[in-house]
Amino acid sequence: MKLLRYGPPGQEKPGLLDAAGQLRDLSAHVADIEGSTLDPHTLDRLRAIDSASLPMVAGTPRLGPCVGRIGKFICIGLNYADHAAESGMAVPSEPVVFNKWTSAVVGPNDDVRIPRGSLKTDWEVELGVVIGRVASYVEEAEAMDHVAGYCVVNDVSERSYQLERGGTWDKGKGCDTFGPTGPWLVTADEVPDPHALHLWLEVDGKRYQDGNTRTMVFKVPQLVAYLSRFMTLHPGDVISTGTPPGVGMGCKPEPVYLRPGQTLRLGIEGLGEQQQRTVAA
Repeated sequence: MKLLRYGPPGQEKPGLLDAAGQLRDLSAHVADIEGSTLDPHTLDRLRAIDSASLPMVAGTPRLGPCVGRIGKFICIGLNYADHAAESGMAVPSEPVVFNKWTSAVVGPNDDVRIPRGSLKTDWEVELGVVIGRVASYVEEAEAMDHVAGYCVVNDVSERSYQLERGGTWDKGKGCDTFGPTGPWLVTADEVPDPHALHLWLEVDGKRYQDGNTRTMVFKVPQLVAYLSRFMTLHPGDVISTGTPPGVGMGCKPEPVYLRPGQTLRLGIEGLGEQQQRTVAA
């Protein structure tokens, strides 16, 4: 299934995308697409519904973040060896973990606000992993049983805040609108191998990122198991798994950063596309 949320910010309704690409309303069956909806039993119940029986959603409403009320938005840094190289950093021996504040989460096509005074706002297309079952001290062999599905994430980053102003990376990662998520959550049964997905990103029509999840250093089962040693993962938590090369910071001969008035397009094979306009905060 492709589960989604549509409507004005803060008033999103649950829905799904049917096989013909039509939005259908799920409001009669669940209150929202969030943690309590993502357990295996509820997903099986939704999967059994004949999508043709669901009300069609007219027009082209705004799509909200594909997961509501995200509890934890956990990110993994330097998880592609070639991205680590372009960043001038060593491939990590353990996952690099940081957070996005949930106030950064926006819909897949909402504006990205460049912070006041920012000169180094950057882009990162990433595979998002959405947790569906509580995970605490799980083994790698069992980790995928705790995954509800996958989505596209743009890990927007302010590099000077992240790397030049002391402390952790978090201050450059969690600014408002720095977490476009969606367009939809594709349930795990429709993604047989999350480590064989093409992912890409363009700025104003120029392709900068063009990679594949097969080159991830730490795979999804490793990440879920690893994180579950340090925190309990709850349904609706999102793990953003790192980005391939082609970020603005790594451009040669000079870095390239975002400015107001530009258009970002990005996507992952089978998981949909996002498009954002950059605006001044």
